[in-house]
Amino acid sequence: MNVSFFDQFSSPSFLGIPLILISMTFPALLLPSLDNRWITNRLSTLQLWLINLITKQLMTPLDKKGHKWALILTSLMIFLLLINLLGLLPYTFTPTTQLSMNLALAFPLWLATLLTGLRNQPSASLAHLLPEGTPTLLIPALVLIETTSLLIRPLALGVRLTANLTAGHLLIQLISTATTSL
Repeated sequence: MNVSFFDQFSSPSFLGIPLILISMTFPALLLPSLDNRWITNRLSTLQLWLINLITKQLMTPLDKKGHKWALILTSLMIFLLLINLLGLLPYTFTPTTQLSMNLALAFPLWLATLLTGLRNQPSASLAHLLPEGTPTLLIPALVLIETTSLLIRPLALGVRLTANLTAGHLLIQLISTATTSL
């Protein structure tokens, strides 16, 4: 069987059904069931403890106005944790190694923080487009350059994240192949 190192990033399927769809439904089993009691069993207690721990770690450095981001950041953290743990299952791959997934997560969060900054502190947000003490002749060019770099940021970060994850997985594949051949 002749396979390349990049075959680990293709989505495996069984009977025409992508196995990632089946594995992504697996975390739904971990969701607590609806009940009229606060704590129903040890699993829901563990889930509540984990969610409280993550929320506390994320929100400690922020002031009270930043706490409205708690739900989205906590759910994003748990989603990324579960999706990366799914990559450890056999016959699945890690979806975060795909550029489309990284960009789909990066762009809305970048846009939300940009628009929130422009709404709450417009002068401070726009001040980042022009460094202090810039000569008058360079102002139009610097504003264009800084605006372009601001708009390209989610694309650049998504590509870097994808490349780093891919390089890490390839390195693990190369080391494991060399180990088994030795």
